[in-house]
Amino acid sequence: MAPTLLNAALGALLAAALLGPAFDWRSVAIVVAAALLPDLDAIASLAMAGATNALVHNVWIPLAVAGLLYWDTALRERYGWRGVRVGWVALAGFAVAGVAPDLFTEPGVSLLYPVENVYYVVDGLLLFSTQDGVVQTFVSASADTPGILPFESPGTTETHAVPTWVNPDGRPGLALGSERRLVLVDAGWQAVVVASAVASLGVRFRPWTRSRTEATPEGSGREASR
Repeated sequence: MAPTLLNAALGALLAAALLGPAFDWRSVAIVVAAALLPDLDAIASLAMAGATNALVHNVWIPLAVAGLLYWDTALRERYGWRGVRVGWVALAGFAVAGVAPDLFTEPGVSLLYPVENVYYVVDGLLLFSTQDGVVQTFVSASADTPGILPFESPGTTETHAVPTWVNPDGRPGLALGSERRLVLVDAGWQAVVVASAVASLGVRFRPWTRSRTEATPEGSGREASR
């Protein structure tokens, strides 16, 4: 599964881009936490077979939350526009930063779990050829997979174990003798994403701007404008 640090960095980037006037440390923390929530199914895999990238990575959770955000008025009445905005961005953090990185790389995500226990990987290319025109290999109507979706599949929750640092062999049990490796980034582009997230948050919070404003004597701005 994708490194947890990558999920957090993508969540931070979404927070910096989408929160708008609701942006502050608390709202950023909520969005980043939402991006990390799907990784909880790795802990559940210690007791439940096939839980990793399935139990919390399925499509039903974001669909249900989206329905609540759209129709439920309790959040709007209690927290106003700010609560609604943070809620939608947190949902984006969950789906885009938490689930999508595992869906677009090995070992895949069981999108329809528990209705279907098949893992899917959206992998391919999109290009324009002067001879063949537009070519894409992400979706194939004739994909030979055990599931109903036209994507590549590495197997099912019964045949395909997803290893994590919490559960190295992906099977139920603590596996105390196994080596555990917490991967922070495993590719150069992931390091770029993490660095971009740190820079984006630094620019959005602009502590040097606040310090300079606080250091300016009261009334100096009025005097300068005269």
